[in-house]
Amino acid sequence: MKVLVLSDSHGNVSNMIRAVEREAPRMILHLGDCWRDAERLRDRFPDLPFEQVPGNCDYFSASREKEKLLVLGDKRVLMCHGHTYGVKQSLMAAGLAAEERDLDLFLFGHTHKPLVDKRGKTLFLNPGSIGDYIQPTYGIVTLENGKLDARTALLGR
Repeated sequence: MKVLVLSDSHGNVSNMIRAVEREAPRMILHLGDCWRDAERLRDRFPDLPFEQVPGNCDYFSASREKEKLLVLGDKRVLMCHGHTYGVKQSLMAAGLAAEERDLDLFLFGHTHKPLVDKRGKTLFLNPGSIGDYIQPTYGIVTLENGKLDARTALLGR
C-alpha cells in the first residue's frame, strides 16, 4: 500500500494535486496547515481514503482532534502537525510519545523540513512543505508484506 503524506500546504492546492497525480497513492494523509486545502483535495479525489489533522495555522483547531492514531495493516501510526510536541526544537517529546504509545510510525510536519529518521522501533517522517513555491516536498509511506518504509520526494516543476 502506498500512502501520500502531505503537510503545510498553505494555500497551494495545485501542488497537492500534482503529487497525487504523480504518485497514484491508495490513501492520502494531510498533517495540517491548511485544513481547507485538505478539504479541497479530498473533494478532488473523493474515492481515495483520506485523513487529516489541524496545524497551528488552522485557527478553529480547538474543536478538532490535534492528532489521530491509525492502524495500517498491523502498524500503529500517529499523525499530528508536530507543534504540540515542540518538533522545531527537538524530537525528544515526539520520541517519548512514540515509545509510550508503541508507535511504528510518527508523522509530523510544522518545520517545513523533510526528514526520515528511525529511533528504536519507530520510523519518523516529516514530509516537509508541499506548499513551498520553490522546493515543494511530500512523503511516501509504503507498507508491503508487513514491512514499513518511508521516503521524502521533491515535487519539482
